[in-house]
Amino acid sequence: MTDLNHLFISLLLLVLVSLTLCSSATAHQNEQDTPITRFQRYLRIKTAHPTPDYTSAINFLTQQAQSIPNLQIKTLSFSSSPHHIKPLLLLTLPGSNPSLPSILFNSHIDSVPAEPDKWIHDPFAATLTPEGKIYARGAQDDKCIGMQYLESLRNIQKDPNFKMPIRTIHVSYVPDEEIGGFDGMMKFVESKEFKDLNIGFMLDEGQTSINDEFRVFYADRAPWNLVIKAKGNPGHGSKLFDNSAMENLMKSVELMTKFREYQFDLVKDGLKMTSEVISVNPVYLKAGTPSPTGFVMNMQPSEAEAGFDVRLPPTADSDMLKRRITEEWAPAIRNMTYEITHKGPLRDYTGRPLVTPTNSSNPWWSVFEQAVIAAGGKLAKPEILASTTDAKYLRQIGIPTFGFSPMKNTPILLHDHNEYLEVSVYLEGIKIYESIMKGLSSFEGDTS
Repeated sequence: MTDLNHLFISLLLLVLVSLTLCSSATAHQNEQDTPITRFQRYLRIKTAHPTPDYTSAINFLTQQAQSIPNLQIKTLSFSSSPHHIKPLLLLTLPGSNPSLPSILFNSHIDSVPAEPDKWIHDPFAATLTPEGKIYARGAQDDKCIGMQYLESLRNIQKDPNFKMPIRTIHVSYVPDEEIGGFDGMMKFVESKEFKDLNIGFMLDEGQTSINDEFRVFYADRAPWNLVIKAKGNPGHGSKLFDNSAMENLMKSVELMTKFREYQFDLVKDGLKMTSEVISVNPVYLKAGTPSPTGFVMNMQPSEAEAGFDVRLPPTADSDMLKRRITEEWAPAIRNMTYEITHKGPLRDYTGRPLVTPTNSSNPWWSVFEQAVIAAGGKLAKPEILASTTDAKYLRQIGIPTFGFSPMKNTPILLHDHNEYLEVSVYLEGIKIYESIMKGLSSFEGDTS
């Protein structure tokens, strides 16, 4: 084949690729501007770790906010690295009585990674199927509520009887929730900008419900990243001797497995919910002497290490767990050490468990519950979230916070392959938030 033919084929391929990209871009641009297409456009922005595109997401959300009357828009950043800006978007609908504590609706921009080859649709294409399902990373966790907030603010102001809310409504879009929120909500809560908002109550993300009742969460479990290390004398692979590194680590894993089984049995027997027990799950094991083809099989290593994801409900006795780790799981007498590399809070600034009451002692609870009922919804029994969210940072400083995502009759697919949300569920959620925003922002009662 001549060089001229090579050049012709290369140019032809370039033209075809360009036409395909233009066609795809035009198709998206020609979409009708509806709540569903706006949701899809947000989902198509790749905000998955390790390289979330925060800039594009903030630009999109800002454009949407600019199309809604009366919204004040502010972009903040609390990133610890000047070379890696992590913007936080804050929207405000001012209330007629700014002296009253305000309401905050929070969602996070980032999402966990996705493995495209494990999905039936591209996780970043926001494919809408004939069955009315939108497949996308973040469809449930939690770009849905981020867009539902905007649609609710848009709709309540279209009401002919609309009056400015009594309490100010804030909506925040924060970075890095999926990796701890250290450059996001944590620093936001510590900032002067946050204190000036005078927040009295916050709604954060929740989870889907597999039945027709919406779930609401009054607390999160605290994450402990536990690393246990064992040391011992190395030896020939055939040698039997006491207290090798692998033997010591295996003894610990056996004890931890028994503890896990006991906690799990409480769940299986219906005595406790998953979120009410201490979960201990192994996440990695590191040991052995590497070789060019794998590991040296006739040598017992001098060090071994294992990592565990430990989750504690706010009612757990953390001192008891530390004693168990020190005395049983990683005792110094067996030449073992441990480290908790990340430890979430269990108590607020007064020393009380990080829980938000769901009874008459919390006036926000009744207002929230009645707003959901007014929109035709039903609430399940309040529960502790099995994982953790940015809500912990608000509860830690004493601000009542519920986790809530209005998704019912939907499988729980957060962080899973083929995450999707049905169009009907998404649209119903907008109506639920409209009622909640109206109810909370018009509440004039005492919240002290």
